[in-house]
Amino acid sequence: MRAILALSAAFVMGAAITSLPVTRTAFSQSAGNGMSLEDLQDVMEQVESTYVEDVPREQLIRSAIDGMVSDLDPHSDYLNPEEYQAMQVNTQGEYGGLGMRVTEQEDGFIEIIAPIEGTPAAASDIQAGDLIVGINGTPTQQLELGKAVEMMRGEPGTEITITLRRDGEEPFQVTLERENVTIEPVRTQAFQQIGYLRITRFNKQAGSAVSNAIENLRSNKIDGEMRGLVIDLRNNPGGLLQQAIKVSDVFLDDKEVVSARGRGGSVSKSYTTQPGRQVGDVPIVVLINAGSASASEIVAGALRDHDRAIIMGTRSFGKGSIQTVKPLESGGALRLTTARYYTPSGDSIQAQGIVPDIKVAQAEINRREANRSLREQDLRGALEREGEGGGDSPQDSQPQASQADDGGGDGKGKGATERLAQDYQLNRAVTLLRGIALMNRQEG
Repeated sequence: MRAILALSAAFVMGAAITSLPVTRTAFSQSAGNGMSLEDLQDVMEQVESTYVEDVPREQLIRSAIDGMVSDLDPHSDYLNPEEYQAMQVNTQGEYGGLGMRVTEQEDGFIEIIAPIEGTPAAASDIQAGDLIVGINGTPTQQLELGKAVEMMRGEPGTEITITLRRDGEEPFQVTLERENVTIEPVRTQAFQQIGYLRITRFNKQAGSAVSNAIENLRSNKIDGEMRGLVIDLRNNPGGLLQQAIKVSDVFLDDKEVVSARGRGGSVSKSYTTQPGRQVGDVPIVVLINAGSASASEIVAGALRDHDRAIIMGTRSFGKGSIQTVKPLESGGALRLTTARYYTPSGDSIQAQGIVPDIKVAQAEINRREANRSLREQDLRGALEREGEGGGDSPQDSQPQASQADDGGGDGKGKGATERLAQDYQLNRAVTLLRGIALMNRQEG
């Protein structure tokens, strides 16, 4: 896997790398294993003079840099000017395209990590794990990831046909119309007194959006006091590290969120939230899965280590490294892994990921018709109830919707009922928080 698009928690440092003059002396310095930079110069000269076709020196240099960096790890790479601009668009949160996160596999195909909610990709038959094997008839195998992304983006209103391959199925085509994809980083819903906060990515608006969403939940969506909160980080590939800190600041009071350790393993920087927190002692459940990566894992790890939340779902992706993006004079940029990050307890997430406190795999909920069971009230000669009315039989032979399912689509009606029926993991999280709220009321 050579590169992952929109999956890096990055510092945009703003520092330029100055070009050094290429001299024979510089190239003759040996790397100590028989190879030297002089070999690289000799190879370039051979390609320029004897290769069957003319290759511009600029292309050779770019390919050399790309190969040098991309072999280091899956997240370090050279970004040409178009790719660097696309990365900046991703962090800003708006572009024209289909709305899906993709990565390049080792066999050269493009794999879909997850469709982005509210986009043409999410509204189609596209699923996480699908392979893009063709774009408008062009095979994607060995096609550079940046080029594939560039082909899928374009003017809103224009159509594109992509060919997909899914496990156990024949390749099939999906035609989509590009839209102006605005990545809203936060969405909310309420299930009676349980708030729901879905963070889709950590772009530049994430921190302020979470803060505003909490106020909106309390003021407009939750009936009375908030008694629990679900933070949904599923299929969130991460984004900007600073935004992970700002999001954590809403829930933690003057606590360490993450520490970065560079070469040699020494702590180079520790990131801490500000005193005071917007959300008090409200019980929190954080939902994660294999699509939760980078900044998502930082937030989940911090809330877990400070006993601020229960982590539920499946093991996260396991990206525990930080990338620094350094612009180059050519207009491109170098994205380089410069540190590993560690949770407040000192755990490295790299490759391991966050293991949930309560493991809950996604499942389909099937409702069963309730059978009419014999009860005391049905027995001949049964004594009547005293004190609060006569012998009217309570209508409990069929399951009844909770009060959270008795209103509109904001979590107080049919929309909430359908949402909880379709999303098993969310259902479990809301049920757990309702139980905690009930226990807290009884103790109080």
